[in-house]
Amino acid sequence: MKGVRSVLREGYINLPIRKGDIVLPYLQYIRKLKEKNIAVYFEKENINSLDSKGEIMLTIMASLAQQESQSLSQNVKLGIQYRYQQGIIQINTNRFLGYTKDENKHLVIVPEEAEIIKRIYREYLEGSSMDKIKKGLERDGILTSAGKKRWHTSTIRKILSNEKYMGDALLQKTYTVDFLTKKRVQNNGIVPQYYVENSHEAIIPKEIFMQVQEELIRRSTGHISSSGKKRNFSCSHPFSQIVFCGECGEIYRRVHWNNRGKKSIVWRCVSRLENTGLACHSRTVLEDLLKDAVVKAINELLGQKDDFLEVLSNNIETVINEQDTSAVAEIEKKLEELQKQLLIRANSKEDYNDIADEIYHLREEKHNALAEEAEKKAVSQRLMDMTAFLKEQPTLIEECDEQLIRRLIGKIMVYEDKFKVEFKSGVEVEVEM
Repeated sequence: MKGVRSVLREGYINLPIRKGDIVLPYLQYIRKLKEKNIAVYFEKENINSLDSKGEIMLTIMASLAQQESQSLSQNVKLGIQYRYQQGIIQINTNRFLGYTKDENKHLVIVPEEAEIIKRIYREYLEGSSMDKIKKGLERDGILTSAGKKRWHTSTIRKILSNEKYMGDALLQKTYTVDFLTKKRVQNNGIVPQYYVENSHEAIIPKEIFMQVQEELIRRSTGHISSSGKKRNFSCSHPFSQIVFCGECGEIYRRVHWNNRGKKSIVWRCVSRLENTGLACHSRTVLEDLLKDAVVKAINELLGQKDDFLEVLSNNIETVINEQDTSAVAEIEKKLEELQKQLLIRANSKEDYNDIADEIYHLREEKHNALAEEAEKKAVSQRLMDMTAFLKEQPTLIEECDEQLIRRLIGKIMVYEDKFKVEFKSGVEVEVEM
């Protein structure tokens, strides 16, 4: 029993009953000792466990102590709920990379740690897998928030999906189900949650954070091929997941060829590499030919940059005008009211399952609305990224690197006599073979 003074003296063990101690372990241990004819004597209360009335008195006193502990736990919980309602966030920064607390317990950025967070977000958007990011951090000797040399992909994922890095805070993600065991579980709408916008200084801009969330979903979903087979996302090469067959619609895969001692790297439709049930006679494409097609497509845009910049500017304005946050604001207003009702019922020990169900459905609606809003922002960001590239690139390019492909190219369709290069901005350019 933690914190309990025990002294064996003439067959007795002296133990104090303390506030908040758990009843069950106390009685279990006392009974085990009693079976061995060892008495537990409580000096202050003058109780001997071997006495006929001893266990009854212990049970009563321990129950009172447990009730007091429960009452204290409830008061603490209500205090936390009140602070959440006021938008006051409480976050343990001991293992929170990028932030610490000032003298007023407000979150403040740790510059050197913030650079690690920015690096993780940047590399992920540039196409790196979580495993590649992890290995890079370990290679460069960068320590985790716990001061460990070894990183885990689960840690990278948590960093990429933590809304606190864009300056917001979702409060009460978990809750305590048992005040005795202190067991905490994921909060799926059972107790109120509170979302505080702009609660502290952001490390990652909101539009970048939203792009990462979109990319997380895209990679986890993968690609459903024409044959109905799901193909997992791959970050191994910039052309992975973006080259498709114009004949059967299947994805192209990178293959190392050794033809009569001559080695080369080519891309082939998977219908010609495995049995997909699709008859396909698409051509095999040298990797250098794909790169040339991208260079030609980019140069075509650069050659007509004034016309394309005007089109991009109009598209950006259209997307911005379509953005509407009123739906999310209305859902948040309903959620706030329902969470107050849920808290009232929970405190009065009334049934609140109907409210919890409604909160769950509203959160689904909010998630869909936020996803739609994030998609519009991502489209706007892609258009602005293409605009920035055209403005900053004064001349035609001679070759394309991995970073440029990941930044600009969304999809390449391979036909018998041409490529169709689709940029992330939505612009399509056809390139003859």
